[in-house]
Amino acid sequence: MSISNSCIVYPGKELASMRKEYFREPFAERSLPQGGFVVHDERFSQILGSHPTIEVIAEDNEPFAHEAGVYIPETGDIYITSNHIRHAGKKHVRISRVFKNETGYHVEPIEPGIALANGGVNYREGILFCEQGSLIEPGGLVYMEPNQPYETEMIIRDYHGRQFNSVNDVVIHKDGSIWFTDPTYGYEQGIRPLPQLPAQTYRYDPETGDIRAMDDSLTKPNGLCFSPDQLTLYITDTAGVSGDTHSSGIYSPAKPASIYAFDIITRHGAPFLANKRLFAFADVGIPDGIKCDTEGNVYSGCGDGVHVWSPGGTLIGKVYVPGGCANFCFGKGGEMFLLNEQKMWRAQLSPELRGDLLGL
Repeated sequence: MSISNSCIVYPGKELASMRKEYFREPFAERSLPQGGFVVHDERFSQILGSHPTIEVIAEDNEPFAHEAGVYIPETGDIYITSNHIRHAGKKHVRISRVFKNETGYHVEPIEPGIALANGGVNYREGILFCEQGSLIEPGGLVYMEPNQPYETEMIIRDYHGRQFNSVNDVVIHKDGSIWFTDPTYGYEQGIRPLPQLPAQTYRYDPETGDIRAMDDSLTKPNGLCFSPDQLTLYITDTAGVSGDTHSSGIYSPAKPASIYAFDIITRHGAPFLANKRLFAFADVGIPDGIKCDTEGNVYSGCGDGVHVWSPGGTLIGKVYVPGGCANFCFGKGGEMFLLNEQKMWRAQLSPELRGDLLGL
């Protein structure tokens, strides 16, 4: 198998347990200090193409590149949200527009008035953001126009009058329904009051106003996405990291850092989730943001970059990013934009690769 200089092949069949160097420090960290690609299976080589590249396109002293990652096809802009930043003694989340011109990529902070935004997705002509809320403001789902003055519209704020905990991530089904997760991280991080609801995954129908709890089995439901045929829903459970008021989280390696798959079935004319099964467990960190390509491969931001699994749950490769990647998005023609807290990366994979969300 021929690979580029930015790639390494993981020695899966060489019994790493007999070679202590694979445990003294992460395999990719030693071999790819500037980022790159780790091939676990030949199928990943097809995703990479013949000349994959990876580069840092923006960086800051603050963790500006944490969540969302919403690519706007018409302009090539990417909207991202930061991790918690202290502002006037309080925790603040910055929303930024990342754009490219003749001099390179630039990061422009914007202030649409969304309280502690987190995940996001393309919706209508703009972006649907998860608003975590604050100690005094309830959260929910907020639509934002992608142009100045960035006007917003609250889509849903509560579950039949009960405030959400801290809405985390969101995805749109082809039938127009909005699916989103609501873990209890906000309370644990000191930004939300005592939870009024369990940690759950919801489905909201904006046409009828129907809001339903679809699953309550995960400890920390986080990222979610549909398979290309939209018959399977993948949800990450990030129970391996609990929120902490004074830090970015406490890691517990014996707790779930897992992706679960559910079948979407119809009963009495309504969708339900059935046949829950463990799809994958992240070997480094936790799986956060998650997306599929048009071939059904599953990508998730983990502790050492973006991990890629086949539709059958086999880890086939990694886009290695030192320090990990909470979330990411696909651009056009094999582009990926990876959010790495104080850095934002761009990876160019095979021009034939298409993210399923936009199919570009």
